[in-house]
Amino acid sequence: MLRLSGKDAMDRSNRTTRLGMLTPSSNSVLEPATAHLLAGCAGVSAHFARFRVTEIGLSAAALDQFDPEPILAAAELLADARVAAILWNGTSGAWLGFAADERLSAAITDRTGCPASTATLAFRDLFRARGYGRIGLVTPYTGDVQRRIQANWGAAGFDCGAERHLGLSENFAFAEAGPEAIAGMVRAVAAEGVDAVAIVCTNLAGAALAPALEAELGVPVIDSVTVTLWKGLDLAGCPTAHLADHGRAFAADGEGRP
Repeated sequence: MLRLSGKDAMDRSNRTTRLGMLTPSSNSVLEPATAHLLAGCAGVSAHFARFRVTEIGLSAAALDQFDPEPILAAAELLADARVAAILWNGTSGAWLGFAADERLSAAITDRTGCPASTATLAFRDLFRARGYGRIGLVTPYTGDVQRRIQANWGAAGFDCGAERHLGLSENFAFAEAGPEAIAGMVRAVAAEGVDAVAIVCTNLAGAALAPALEAELGVPVIDSVTVTLWKGLDLAGCPTAHLADHGRAFAADGEGRP
């Protein structure tokens, strides 16, 4: 009877690439959206850990939700599943600043040994890789949060003058925005002339709408859940072009399928 060495047995059991996703506690969109995106991606699975996030705003209580320690504790639990990468699948870095997410990613890697990134850093990486400078900004957030995002992204070289937002602060309520409202905001910013549209919020159900909107409008429509998965696959060394039917974010050349 052939016996496998410990290393060979582990190699056999590790054929699946596991991605770890840190999830806002009140988010009900990103897990099913990620599962849908990965449905045709054999050998890759996503695994989730939550920490408490219920309100998006600039008050001290809202900002304190993103204290690193609960996030790092959740990341440590994901690392127990031997994930290939850990992603903060939330967009807090958009208003807290790119540097905050850089520090968080470095801390996750220091704590777990896993490569790490965030939704906001994934947007920045994709925009830079594709040369997108004028961004149509679509969010469910309040005006003050929206202005903070515009300032942060503008300082990084991304003009977000074309913007629409829903004026909401309760994180759970973001998931209840209907497809007509989301598509309407995307169409409005695209009409102002942009290189790409960014749907910024992992609890806004934009991922499923993006391919049809791209075909209609002729511009990339980059959803937060989609771009986070794109970055996670990249960190894990997995190809993404075969997922291009789900949007241009996954296409190797940024053009997607005709």
